[in-house]
Amino acid sequence: MGGKQFGPPVVMGDESIMSKKAHGTSAVPVQDNLRWDCDKKTASNICNFNRHYAEHSGYFEGKSKFLAEAKASSKIEFFDSNTGKLLYTAPIGRTMDDFLIESKAHGWPSFRDEETNWANVRVLSDGETVSADGTHLGHNLPDRHGNRFCINLVCVAGNKK
Repeated sequence: MGGKQFGPPVVMGDESIMSKKAHGTSAVPVQDNLRWDCDKKTASNICNFNRHYAEHSGYFEGKSKFLAEAKASSKIEFFDSNTGKLLYTAPIGRTMDDFLIESKAHGWPSFRDEETNWANVRVLSDGETVSADGTHLGHNLPDRHGNRFCINLVCVAGNKK
């Protein structure tokens, strides 16, 4: 594979995951009714036709439906905006307040290893974090606490399939 290797529990992927498909890097388009009023056009661009860019920092903070759900819940499941497959469940091993504080500090929802569904998430050697089906999600930016996955809300706002 070349490049950086991230240790367990990270599941590494190779570039073939992000090969050209029917809808950019995904075989299917972004779902119509994304959760939390996330914008479908923005999601399509970031999830399927992009390898480097992200929604603007703090995008998730402007989504009052997301923040309301987070404050009313002990856990939230996050699904691929294309396929509807489970990608993350948060928080695990910390409080919702801790999850939101860390996410706000970095500008994007920030997930840890134990919150990641490794059956559906892969990390490429440059740290790009993607779904096993080719959805660009964000990047792994490890810190002193370990792997930290900064993920675009528009890419994990799908409805469960």
